[in-house]
Amino acid sequence: MDTHATPPPVFDTTPRCVLVTGATGFVGQNLVRALLKDGHAVIALTRDTERAATLLGAQVRAIASMDDLPPDTKVEIIVNLAGARILGQRWTDARKHALRQSRVALTDKVIDWIGRASHKPMLLLSASAIGYYGIQPIGDDAKLDESAPPQSMFMSDLCREWEAAAAGAARHGVQVECMRFGLVLGHEGALPMMLLPIRLGIGGRLGSGRQWLSWIHVDDLVAGIAHRWRHALSDRSAPKVGVTNFTAPIALSQLEFSQAAARVWNRPCVIPTPGWPMRLALGEQADLLLEGQRVVPLRFAREGFVFTYPAIEAALRSLK
Repeated sequence: MDTHATPPPVFDTTPRCVLVTGATGFVGQNLVRALLKDGHAVIALTRDTERAATLLGAQVRAIASMDDLPPDTKVEIIVNLAGARILGQRWTDARKHALRQSRVALTDKVIDWIGRASHKPMLLLSASAIGYYGIQPIGDDAKLDESAPPQSMFMSDLCREWEAAAAGAARHGVQVECMRFGLVLGHEGALPMMLLPIRLGIGGRLGSGRQWLSWIHVDDLVAGIAHRWRHALSDRSAPKVGVTNFTAPIALSQLEFSQAAARVWNRPCVIPTPGWPMRLALGEQADLLLEGQRVVPLRFAREGFVFTYPAIEAALRSLK
């Protein structure tokens, strides 16, 4: 149980109309709840409007397409979170196309709507991922801040294309902030499957266990979005297209993560899982699990953002 009594995040002192894409996803649901608590009106772009009504409540207006949103709708803030699940199906050419469509093509549609809109939004907060940085070889302990370059590989190209699409909003006078998410920890998302071996007592090192794991608690991610929103609207010196790493300040190795989870759930952490079966099954996608990146949130640090969960064990205990 979470023992932190942190207040809900404040996004803005003025109630805003906020369009959220990917609103029914794990991060999206958490964000929408926080926005409603802070007094904002939410429009949710979702493929399943009936499911959205059930998950998000009747006070949220659900649309199935950007074409369903009249161009005279006064949307002040857009939070673009939509994207098909990256882990799971093998990255065939067809799957890579689907992943690009769900991220890049959908973002293009949002930008097209902004171009038609009679009231331009003030801010576009658009998701990306630390996959932008590619992978670090085992033993490379360099810290990757927002200035680190991309690599020539699919997951890096996907993030770069996604961010480039979002940057198109700047042509219409909209402030753009790209948010490079690390592994998001919460009751949904990837964490439950990651914890399964630990909770069954068969957890341990995955592959070498030395690969870096850059993560963020979902509460800190939502608070970070609120922080980025406030700073973007108040900082006149902010770049027209900004980038922020959404990761906790303390990255750790995969083995350290497993050991921390084992302590929290009072389980052993002794059974290694070799990497080669995963590479055989997942191909290129296995890099997401067997390689890693040591990413640091330099921009947040410079701005004095305070994480509720800077260290892994407290983050995991809050989710037990």
